[in-house]
Amino acid sequence: MGEKENTTTEDVAFIHSATEDGEGARILRLRRGKVEAAEVRPAKEGQPLNNHELVRLHPRQDAPRICDVEVLYSNSEQEPESNNGPARVSSRAYRENWDRIFSSPEAVELKKPKRDWSLN
Repeated sequence: MGEKENTTTEDVAFIHSATEDGEGARILRLRRGKVEAAEVRPAKEGQPLNNHELVRLHPRQDAPRICDVEVLYSNSEQEPESNNGPARVSSRAYRENWDRIFSSPEAVELKKPKRDWSLN
């Protein structure tokens, strides 16, 4: 008989102090085997999350400063990795036809090759 595998990922926060403005709390968070220093603040309706997580802290009965963390929304799970730059939205055919569609007739005439009718 082997040990029962722990399939749950432990995500725990320790509340250690209030933020300077008094609206939030500084925490130490243990998740995925790493300790992270962070701040938690109340979510306000209409304000963006700005690539932060939305979490709910569940204080433990025996130690109220230690909380189990419930992740309600995590932007990092849904966004693909960044590729450092804007998306390429134009193809070669798009660029070649741009002048034909949006340029003035005079500009299109200037780009046409001129025929040389001289015989010399």
